[in-house]
Amino acid sequence: MKAAELKHKYLEFFKSKGHTIIKSAPLIPENDPTVLFTTAGMHPLVPHLLGIAHPSGKRLADVQKCIRTGDIDDVGDNTHLTFFEMLGNWSLGDYFKKEAIEFSFEFLTSKKWLGLDVNKLAISCFEGDKDSPRDDEAANIWIGLGIPKERIAFLPKENNWWGPAGDSGPCGPDTEMFYWVGNEQTPKKFYPDDPNWVEIWNDVFMQYNKTKDGKYETSKQKNVDTGMGVERTAAILQGKKTVYDTELFLPIMNEIKLLANDYNEKHIRIMADHLKAATFILGDEIGVIPSNLGQGYVLRRLIRKAIRLGKLIGIQNKFCSRIAEVIIKIYKDEYPELILNKDVIINELNNEEERFSKTLELGLKQFEKIAKGKEISGKDAFLLFSSYGFPFEMTEELAKENKLKINKKEFDEEFKKHQELSRTATEGIFKGGLADASYENAKLHTATHLLHAALRKILGEKVQQKGSNITPERLRFDFSFDRKLTDEEIKKVESLVNEKIKEELSVVKKISSPEEAKAEGALAFFGHKYGDKVSVYDIKGFSKEICMGPHVENTKELGRFKIVKEEAVAAGVRRIKAVLE
Repeated sequence: MKAAELKHKYLEFFKSKGHTIIKSAPLIPENDPTVLFTTAGMHPLVPHLLGIAHPSGKRLADVQKCIRTGDIDDVGDNTHLTFFEMLGNWSLGDYFKKEAIEFSFEFLTSKKWLGLDVNKLAISCFEGDKDSPRDDEAANIWIGLGIPKERIAFLPKENNWWGPAGDSGPCGPDTEMFYWVGNEQTPKKFYPDDPNWVEIWNDVFMQYNKTKDGKYETSKQKNVDTGMGVERTAAILQGKKTVYDTELFLPIMNEIKLLANDYNEKHIRIMADHLKAATFILGDEIGVIPSNLGQGYVLRRLIRKAIRLGKLIGIQNKFCSRIAEVIIKIYKDEYPELILNKDVIINELNNEEERFSKTLELGLKQFEKIAKGKEISGKDAFLLFSSYGFPFEMTEELAKENKLKINKKEFDEEFKKHQELSRTATEGIFKGGLADASYENAKLHTATHLLHAALRKILGEKVQQKGSNITPERLRFDFSFDRKLTDEEIKKVESLVNEKIKEELSVVKKISSPEEAKAEGALAFFGHKYGDKVSVYDIKGFSKEICMGPHVENTKELGRFKIVKEEAVAAGVRRIKAVLE
């Protein structure tokens, strides 16, 4: 079964179980400051997992595009990827363990759906600890479906528990499904450490809320959040040993092989993975370009590693955009944004390759000069970064290949002095989690709507939202505009927002179809990601937008709005950072 058929069947199955199919959200999270990228299907649903009603109901399913960099060093093995697609289904306070497990079992084993051999299935459940008992409820549901006890392993929190994202919030046990891919007969007992058991699905049961003082309380709203990797499942359904042997990677791998003089399977796999991730990040609805900050830094790191490995396998000329063309061809029907942003993808890859190719050779010569002793100093590592564009991780990889250590502490000190890179990007805070849907967050979210409307009133309607990021302390808003704002314009925008706050305007939420919302004048710049029903927030007579985030009920709750910074982030895109005082 090809991946396209798997995705179609999955959505068809959950539709038959009363789920509304929702569109994939962008890779750049709009409402979650805890992550750089959407790492799972639950990120766009954060407010709804915390209790805000979803316009499409309590049962949802989708195919979500994801980026994860936490396992980036494992990319190139049989299963790990940077970009992947996740099949997900959710219950927002509706069904719970029994139905979720029965759905998973039916879809996996029924001849009508995937038809996997039930004798090759194994299960893990939470073993219990001082915070929560052993999840015998989940295990007994599996036993009732015909899974023998020997095939069920009880594992600790690190394996079978999700959340909370920060110090507090929703969390709970999960149950994971594994499938035997070994050539020999399926063993009677399930040993999770055996690599022939490949994890294919994870059902998370958010039944607790961890309080700030570390106590686990039963949640008011119990949610189910499940995830199934498209690439891994497609490989199993096709009897392939690795995700790289499926139609989602073979055309990319073959194109790289055509260009290479020297065959190295792992290098080619990593290049295919990294360039696929880069293509999707560049082609996302909320675009990012290579830079030394946040998402742009991760993007730069992915492209530059692919270029370096390309040189190692003998590729002489520019090649990244050629590989991107193959990737776009594979995914164009499902992700029209790749076609829409094709010029951006090709141009940015060409620009980055040109920039890096000029300095790569010089940088490698410089590395040879400094790689004489047993350790590379932090100052030398920083020189490679600042003068030759080597991401620190690349110097780390080169050092590892040459059995050398790097003085990371000294590098970080150099880093601090120049403040060129956010610590988020360097240290990799990519763990994901529920965003802060606190009152402060809701206030800033509402202020973002006022800011957007004020910008359009003062600068004109060519201003369009290009992305936003909200933490409990500040808002960040990216918008299309072709020049720096004058001091007078910034003052006018700030004053208009504060005027609307003082007017004590009510914030009214309405559920409607995207078409009705737009007909009534609601702004919506990420059109194709919306489902059949959307939430529209109307700030009386001033702002009307489709939005999924948390909001306050009246502008009087916001206090005083202050713009702290206005800057460029890309060609034709400006950024405002603002706070509420």
